[in-house]
Order: sequence, then structure tokens, then C-alpha cells
Amino acid sequence: MSILSRYGYSSWSRMSTLNIVSKRTQTAVSSLLHTNGTIKPKKSSISCRTDMKDARRIIVKLGTALITRENEDGLAIGRLASTVEQVSQLQNEGRQMLLVTSGAVAFGRQVLRKEAMMTMTMRKSLSPKDILLNSRLAIQRQACAAFGQKGLMSFYERMFQQYNIGVAQVLVTKSDFYNADSRKNLQATLDELLNLNIIPILNTNDAVAPCTDTDAEVTAAKDDIVINDNDSLAARLAVLISADLLLIMSDVNGLYTGPPEAEGSRLLNTFCPKNDSQLITFGARSKVGTGGMESKVKCASWALDHDVGVVITNGQIDKAILNIIDGKKIGTFFTNIPNTSLPVDIQAIKARDGSRLLQKLTSHQRKEIINKIASNLNEYSNDILHANKHDLDEAIKGGLKSSLIGRLGLTEKKLQTLSLGLQQIAEKSGVLGKVVRRTRLADGLLLKQITAPIGVLLVIFESRPDSLPQIAALSICSGNGLLLKGGSEAKYSNEILTKLIQDALEPHASRDTIALINKREQVSDLLKLGKYIDLVIPRGSNELVRSVQKQSIHIPVLGHAEGICHVYVDKDANLDMALRIVRDSKCDYPSACNAMETLLIHKDLIRTPFFESLIDLLRSEKVKVYSGPRLSTMVPFPPPSATSLRVEYGDLQCAIEVVDDVKDAIEHINKFSSNHTDSIVTENQNTASNFLNDVDSACVFHNVSTRFSDGYRFGLGAEVGISTGRIHARGPVGIEGLLTTKWIVEGHGDVVADFTEGRKNFVHETLGLIDNFVEEKCK
Repeated sequence: MSILSRYGYSSWSRMSTLNIVSKRTQTAVSSLLHTNGTIKPKKSSISCRTDMKDARRIIVKLGTALITRENEDGLAIGRLASTVEQVSQLQNEGRQMLLVTSGAVAFGRQVLRKEAMMTMTMRKSLSPKDILLNSRLAIQRQACAAFGQKGLMSFYERMFQQYNIGVAQVLVTKSDFYNADSRKNLQATLDELLNLNIIPILNTNDAVAPCTDTDAEVTAAKDDIVINDNDSLAARLAVLISADLLLIMSDVNGLYTGPPEAEGSRLLNTFCPKNDSQLITFGARSKVGTGGMESKVKCASWALDHDVGVVITNGQIDKAILNIIDGKKIGTFFTNIPNTSLPVDIQAIKARDGSRLLQKLTSHQRKEIINKIASNLNEYSNDILHANKHDLDEAIKGGLKSSLIGRLGLTEKKLQTLSLGLQQIAEKSGVLGKVVRRTRLADGLLLKQITAPIGVLLVIFESRPDSLPQIAALSICSGNGLLLKGGSEAKYSNEILTKLIQDALEPHASRDTIALINKREQVSDLLKLGKYIDLVIPRGSNELVRSVQKQSIHIPVLGHAEGICHVYVDKDANLDMALRIVRDSKCDYPSACNAMETLLIHKDLIRTPFFESLIDLLRSEKVKVYSGPRLSTMVPFPPPSATSLRVEYGDLQCAIEVVDDVKDAIEHINKFSSNHTDSIVTENQNTASNFLNDVDSACVFHNVSTRFSDGYRFGLGAEVGISTGRIHARGPVGIEGLLTTKWIVEGHGDVVADFTEGRKNFVHETLGLIDNFVEEKCK
């Protein structure tokens, strides 16, 4: 009988399994074949999570806490079934999987205790408590292991058979590793099983294995780790068979800086043993199993030193194994590459601390910081432009879209304009602590409502490095801490601009008040920090905004997903004015979110000299035109049909559609607009009033280019973004949009009981607003 038949495989089922492997997987597997036809794992170096997908030979170690239910009361069937399903999926993708499983002792003890209880029922003199105590003492660990291993393997065999995968039990002892011949045989056995598409399931042979190491065994181990639990066994096996990846699964999410439940303890997504050891302390060992977190870290570090990628994670997390292979940030990833940046939660805490310090500064000090940033832009313009050129060269080489390259570029003129904008912002540095309401609640009881910072802002933006100093200046002016995540295409520009801003913060405030987030994967971690971050502002593509909105469950998001802006040319328009407005709206900066994307024309203007002039204008500006459904039927040779009238082109393209009147234009805009900016060109004031009142957008203009929808042009100095929402801020968001308020009540020993029991009465008298006023004494 063949080994496949012995494990329930017919030749037909074996062929069926092979036939379902995709061509991609077959190619991957064939790349591992040696000339003798046996599969050997390709040696890979997993230096980051994205490398996980390339792991071909993977060891999964399952701890006792994962295998058994609470208090070791039987197998955790649901968790094990999920684990088997995930391992089977990876195996059927062409990877080679190996399990190191605990749980035999716990499983055997559960059954043997019941047997022991039954044999002691005749001893009437013992209380049930004594019976249980004596039964525990009577059952030796070795007996539990011998009995439990049989049941555990039977379970695994049945579960894996559902996925047409055979398994093989391999029990080892320490001497199998310390003896050279035994170690060589073990390695050959495992290689052969893996090459036959069989999953080896390993455990220490606790029925015969001694509990302590002899001096000879320790000497034989030399510089290797001593095998005293399944963590060390899994690590030794990973090195022995040249595994790419070791997953140590337990009931803990990963490695924490302290006990997971302790205040201030945080999960370490990455851990560099050589640099981060001082970050962690170890608590008590688990109540089940023989290992603990200290053992796991030691074994993981040893495997890492031998070129095996390691992740410690919680096996109870849904699809944890598959998500790790997909590169998702689950558990603690061990790496030899030191992490030079602060963890994102620490950066957020430092930004909050910096915000509180900014609030304490005088308005003159905040003004001084912003003016210093403005002067730095001019003083170090050559350095900034040199860094920006580096970004542009990389972007062009990488094939970045021309519209994004347009946003990426900086010039001397842009820096000068930016500097002037920052100086305007600096003039508004007295916005904090302004009284917006004063009320005398009762005699001797005064209420004030004053402006205050929101707290910590997370701003995510793409391509435009010139927005970074604007956002920073607005945050400083409004007393907010700031975390910035720019696009990788502007890496060098963003880095030098952030350094110049941090230089300007000193000596008045901490450099950490404003920080640049370097890695894209850190954004998902930041969006979970609702305790430290108060508002997220995404500035970029529709995909970026929607992704942020989806991930940010507990933090409010301010921004707009799209910039689908319209210009409507009415029949009563000044036609020369209309041409100028259309040109500016579309061609001044076509990649901007306030650029026109759809041009609406009154039906009476079609087939007129104006319409011909309009088409000539767009053609001369190299604008590619698409026709809406109505326009396509009204002209003899229409432009190509627009695929949709809800498109943000972001470059020299636009759609043209025909409407009957202003009412039709309003209905079209309210249906297809993104509620960003829409403009009407007309000399009829009633028509304009209807448009301004009924178009439901953040910015609605009359005889004005849509390009005026901008914080700088609105006199806000700059904008942190444009919001199309209806809560808190709408349209270009400047300093006022980054403020909230707080209430201050001052009294003289007042208590609510005096009012509820009638000894005092509310007056709720509205008082005038006086800047920097001296409070009058309340009678």
C-alpha cells in the first residue's frame, strides 16, 4: 500500500487535488524543483511584512491555550477547525506547511481524569473534592501525553481529510536534535513528507521525554537553544528544514511593552531583538502549556538570527494565518532592521502634548513661529527645490500621471506665494481664547464660550508638497498638534519642509508637535487611535478619501471625495465673460479639485457663433471634450460620448451637456455634482438668485471662475482642505474650521440645589462681547 493510500487518498483524489492547483501555483512550485525532481524550498529573506506572500515553507506552532478550551476542558474544536482550514488553503496553493502542536497532555488529562474518577467511586470515605485532588495527583504527565496524542492526531487526520490533505505524525525528543545522525534522519524524513504534499504534525514525545536537560545535552546544544517546550521545538525545526516563516500562535495578540491588560501597555507591531529589548518586561507565565512569552521571544529571536521570518500572534483572531501571509499588520513581526521612527501612538501622544504647549503660548509667539516658517521657505528655497527635483525625477521615471506631476512640482514663484500666504495666516494667530458668547446665568454666575483647538489633526495628502507648510501654519495658529502623511512621490520635498517647520517651532514649542509619518502602512494604525487623534483630513483622490472614511471608525473625517465642479452658461450670459470664465475654470490648473469638469450650456446657445468660439477655445487649450446625451443629438458631428456625467477628470478633459433653463441646470448639478463648487454665468439677477439659493454645494458662484474656491483666495490665508460635508465646517477650511469651543463658568460657591429649591433664580442675560475684557463684578 502506498503512503497516499494509507492516509485515505486514492489515485483519483490525488490527481483531483493536483488538477485544482492554479497555473500560477504550478509555476511557483516548479520553480522550487531541483534537477532530481524533489522540491526544495527556495531560500527567502523576509525583511518586511510584504515579503510574507513569498514564503514557501511555513511552520505553524499552536500553543496549548489555543488548542484547548478554557481551563483545558477539551479541545477548542472551532478554533482548530479554522486553523486547519487556513493551513489547508496555503498547502493547496503550493506551499509546504508543517504543524507543531501542543495540547496532547491537556487533552489526555481531561479523558483520564474521568477514567480515574470512575475507578474511585467505590471509595465512599473520600469527599468529591478529595477524589478530584487525588485523581489529579495520580495521573502522570507522561500517561496523559501518551493517551492524548492518539486523540489529537485522530482529530487532525479527520479535519485535513476534508481538504484532501494527508498528515503524518512525528514525535521527537531532545536527543533527536542533539545527536547528529538522528538530526540528519529527522531532516530527511520531514523533507520527504513535505515533498509528497503531506503535512507533518510534530510534538515532543512527552511519554518518554525527561523534564530536565542533562549536562551532556546542554553541551551538545552548543550555541543552539535548548528544547524545553514547543516554542523551542518549533524554532529548532524551522532552522533544521530551512523554513521561510515561523508563526507562533497563542492566545495573546503579540508582544506588548508590559502585561497586555496593564495601563499604558501597547502592542509592538515590529520588534528588533537587538534594539528593542529594553521596551518589554515579562509577567507571569501562562496558566496552560509549558512556555511563556519570554520563551517565545527567545526562540523567535534565535530563529530570526538563523534567517527565519517570525511572527508571534493570537491564533484566535479571524483568519490570522491568511492575513499574515497577505502582509496585514497582525501580531508582532520580528526583524533585524531597527525601526528608527517612533511608534505612531507615541507620535500622537507627543503631538497632543505639543498642542497643549501651543495653547499656552501668546499669540505673538505663535505668530513668530509662522513667520519663521515663511522666511525659511525663502532662505532655503534652493535646498527645497533640489529635493523637489529629486522627487520629480523619481516620479517621471516611475511613470506617475502627468496631472499628479503637475501638483508635485515646486518653483521659486510658488515658494514666494506660499511664504506670503503664511504671513497672512500669522496675522490671525490671536484666534485662540476669543470669547464668542457671554451670559449672566444668575447673580454672581457668569458663563463664557471661548474658542479652543480641536486637539490633534491627522492630515493625509497626495502629491502637493506646497500644502504641507500651509497645513502646518494653520495648525500652529489654531493651537493643534499635527501628524502629516504625504505621498511617497513627494518624500524628499516633504522631509525638508517638515524639518524647516520643526526648526521654526523651537524654542517656543516641541519639534514633536508636528511630525511626518513615513510609512503608508502606519496610516491604518493611526486611524485606530481615536484616543489621541481628534480629526482626520484626507486630501487626495477619491480612492484615498473613501479608504480613509472606511477605516476611520472612531475618528471624524473632514474632506471631500471628489471635485466634480460645473459651470452653467445661461442664455442671458455676457458671452465674452463666459469664455474667460470657462477657460480659467478648466485650464488654469486642470488637476485642482476646484477645476471645472462639466460645462452646462443653455439650449439656445447651441449652434451659435458663441458655441463655435467655445469649441475653438477648448481645442486651442488642448482640452479633450466629451458630449453629454443631449448634446450628442443636437450637433451634426458631436465629440465622443461621455461615459458618465459624474467624472472628475483631473486634467485637460471635460464634458459638455445641454440644459433647458436654470431649473434644469440646478437639477443636473444636484444630481451629478460632488457638492464642491458650481458657478453660473448670467446677467439675469433673478436667474442668478435661483441658482445661488437652490444649488446644494459648499461653494456656489455667480459670474466667477470655480478656481476661486480656495482658502487663500477667500482670505483665509490658506486651507487645510475643502469639506463638502455639512457638519462642523464646509467649503475651504481655514483657521476657524480647526477650532472648537469650550465653556467656562465662574461663580461664588454656587450649587444647583439653590436653584431647584427656589433660593436663587436664573436670569440668562446675554452680555456683549469684549475682546480681552476685564470681568465686571457680578452683583
